[in-house]
Amino acid sequence: MIRVLVCDDHLIVRQGLRQVLADAEDLVVAAEADNGPEAVRRVRQPPPAEPIDVVLLDIAMPGRDGLDTLRQLKAEFPKLPVLMLSTYPDRQYAVRSLKLGASGYLNKSADSAQLIDAVRRVAQGKLFITPSVAEHLAEQLAVPAGAAGPEPPLHERLSHREYQVFRLLAAGKTVGEIAEQLALSSNTVSTYRARILEKTGVRNDVELALYAVRQGVQEA
Repeated sequence: MIRVLVCDDHLIVRQGLRQVLADAEDLVVAAEADNGPEAVRRVRQPPPAEPIDVVLLDIAMPGRDGLDTLRQLKAEFPKLPVLMLSTYPDRQYAVRSLKLGASGYLNKSADSAQLIDAVRRVAQGKLFITPSVAEHLAEQLAVPAGAAGPEPPLHERLSHREYQVFRLLAAGKTVGEIAEQLALSSNTVSTYRARILEKTGVRNDVELALYAVRQGVQEA
């Protein structure tokens, strides 16, 4: 039996995932969490608590988001398979997730059979990569090391936290709103904003939003 921990801040999503996994005789939802720290605490629990075989982890959560949680889980439990779930387009977070150690990345719009197959695959120690994600990976690996090739987009230079702030700024969020959403101080967000402007070569939030649209990171 594959024991799954479902981490998502929306109860209705957790209930839906539980219902989907219940259709598979070899899968069981052993625990749920509505935030990253709670998911980490549950994985840490010693016997007699049931060990977790696979973590289903949402990316978009308030405070510590899924990528921060993934980073911590892989640092403490490097062999634990983590399957990332998201509503974001694959190009935004799939490759970042895999680079941080995720065993797979699946959009929440995936059908039940694909989700069950993904959980089984990562539980076996394999990667689960959809054709769309494979295409994005291939684009990054297309140029041999040391060979001349097109420069990656400027926003690829951003750290994980800078990328979070970048997307929120591009969506029109204020520094205060971002600070509240990410559980950071306004001064810290302002520092990230300054770094983002410098790395992307834009002068203000309007130009940043236009840049995000051009790069396909944000819809117009």
